Amino acid sequence: MSLVERSAWFRPGRGQARSPSRDPAGGRSGLARLETRLAGWVLPVLLVASWEVLSRWGYIAPNVLPAPSAVALAGWQALKSGELVHHMSVSTARALAGLLVGGVIGLVFGIANGLSSLSHRYTDTTLQMVRNVPHLALIPLVILWFGIDEEAKLFLVALGVFFPIYINTLHGVRTVDPQLIEMGRVYGMTPLTLFRKVILPGALPSIFVGLRFALGIMWLTLIVAETIAASAGLGYMAMQAREFLLVDVVVLAILIYALLGKLADVLTAALEHRCLQWHPAFHTPKS
Repeated sequence: MSLVERSAWFRPGRGQARSPSRDPAGGRSGLARLETRLAGWVLPVLLVASWEVLSRWGYIAPNVLPAPSAVALAGWQALKSGELVHHMSVSTARALAGLLVGGVIGLVFGIANGLSSLSHRYTDTTLQMVRNVPHLALIPLVILWFGIDEEAKLFLVALGVFFPIYINTLHGVRTVDPQLIEMGRVYGMTPLTLFRKVILPGALPSIFVGLRFALGIMWLTLIVAETIAASAGLGYMAMQAREFLLVDVVVLAILIYALLGKLADVLTAALEHRCLQWHPAFHTPKS
């Protein structure tokens, strides 16, 4: 266990009695967990149900916004034909590739500039100037550079996710408790061990914040990139549907983007809780 983990683990008030919602017997605790997981879906379900009712009663025209049942039928037909799976796999691969490239570079720069004042002095100003340029405004220039191939979309997604991860990693490294760092040095830790046991665990909460923020920008960038220059993907599917006035397919593509974004956020939150079980804000007592 790292020094950061020990510091959080032996925090004041740890031995206090658990609240009724965390009853070891599992009764109210299980109900509370189920309620917490389902609470976030109450509003979306109500909105979809209202949407369906208003569509069936004629308050929403089909050519403006098709009913959820019509969208679901269009999705089922696209799924049976294999078209939907193909476009989803292409979009997911593009998103993950851009996230990997931009995220790794942002993480490296954030750690380097957080640890080294020399690196921060020479690179942070340039990065901050580039950050204030809307990356989607570079699309015409990116097409001139890379054409409409995969490199253009990869570049845009990577550029979009780079800055949230960079900024939050830099913040996380620079806000690690200096007393913990000094304690590690007193214990005779090498710089590598100090980084692995103290600095990185202390910066992880901020890094995960940057990752979750970057996921939203990742899908936003991909939507725009695929609707401008693509031969496959959910954005391409939506643009093709627009040409043939297939509003249900357009809405289907938008909903799939939303669900993929939610799935990515849920998986990141699960990874966050797993990696930060030692942290007071994420620790869940054993039943």
